[in-house]
Amino acid sequence: MENTFQKRQHALEQFQAELITRKNEKQPLGNGIYDRYKYPILTSQHAPLAWRYDLNPETNPYFMERIGINAVFNAGAVKLNGRYLVVARVEGNDRKSFFAVAESPNGTDNFRFWEKPITMPETENPDVNVYDMRVVRHEDGWIYGLFCTERKDPAAHPGDESSAVAQCGIARTRDLVSWERLPDLKSTSPQQRNVVLHPEFINGKYALYTRPQDSFIEAGSRGGIGWGLTDSMENAVVDDEAIIDPKAYHTVYEVKNGQGPAPIKTDKGWLHLAHGVRNTAAGLRYVLYLFLTDLQDPSKVIAKPGGFFLAPEGEERVGDVSNVAFANGWILDGDGTVFIYYASSDTRLHVATSTVGQLLDYVLNTPADGLRSAASVEQINQLVDRNKAYIQSKKQALAPELNGAN
Repeated sequence: MENTFQKRQHALEQFQAELITRKNEKQPLGNGIYDRYKYPILTSQHAPLAWRYDLNPETNPYFMERIGINAVFNAGAVKLNGRYLVVARVEGNDRKSFFAVAESPNGTDNFRFWEKPITMPETENPDVNVYDMRVVRHEDGWIYGLFCTERKDPAAHPGDESSAVAQCGIARTRDLVSWERLPDLKSTSPQQRNVVLHPEFINGKYALYTRPQDSFIEAGSRGGIGWGLTDSMENAVVDDEAIIDPKAYHTVYEVKNGQGPAPIKTDKGWLHLAHGVRNTAAGLRYVLYLFLTDLQDPSKVIAKPGGFFLAPEGEERVGDVSNVAFANGWILDGDGTVFIYYASSDTRLHVATSTVGQLLDYVLNTPADGLRSAASVEQINQLVDRNKAYIQSKKQALAPELNGAN
């Protein structure tokens, strides 16, 4: 048995070392807005062996996996002390999710989990499941983690073991190691998901992007990205939610939509990354989109391109919940590079890179959704006509030179 143990341990250690240190590569061509990368940055196989295996041959002679990790996805992100950190949602084989920090020296590869997952304190009403943390460095000096806390619906009928209630859990930290749990957000909505803290005070108050909904899955009569203010994060209460980015019929956000990470401040406005959900014959499809809000009034949308910004492609479309792209973390670097951390199909975590300049160009110069097929055709025709006129003007400009050469 000792020989079996040693062989398996050595093979697994070698496999994981090669996986973690593998250099990531930008995919060729792309769309000019961002660059995708060839490999996922985190998968279930990146989870440390010490989380999954009993490393004592006397108690685990077959080097058998004792605690299985099913998926690693939906990560918040922040840069601290020169390191790119993601706070990933890690889901065990038991379906319970928890948070764990992985760090990279460059933001695109060599991500390694810290020694232990985050030990998140519980409230008086313990969470059954926690997931999808948004990590926000606020101007008050704290780093906040806002996440979905899920508990069984107390009103569920006997035998119903799937009905749940989702609310916004809140915690804060200085170092991502020690966390102080604060009371859950209170709002007028029956359920809350995808709540995000704005990084600056608004008129002396904390501002929150919310996603009110009627039930655990369905937005119902509510939905859209909301906006609300609270006096304190230590006892966060939002009494009034205004929908600033509503869902709309026959769009990529017709069923529901939600804020991704906290917006990035630019000289043109606040840059937002969000997810939109639509229905298909094969089920729900999740994609990402961008919009811009006013610099002085972040609740006012001033630009919003039509359609999606990023959707799952190729193998990204396959996983536990297929056809899903979801993002709740991005990092703006000092040189203007933006690292976008997105998950595919509730299974693995990826990175795409762009720049503030590229993203603003995309947001400000891409046509808005015309909401009708005829409007979409008209936008294409206008672009064709502009291109035709430009090419004709170039030919006319070159004509004298060509005639002179003849």
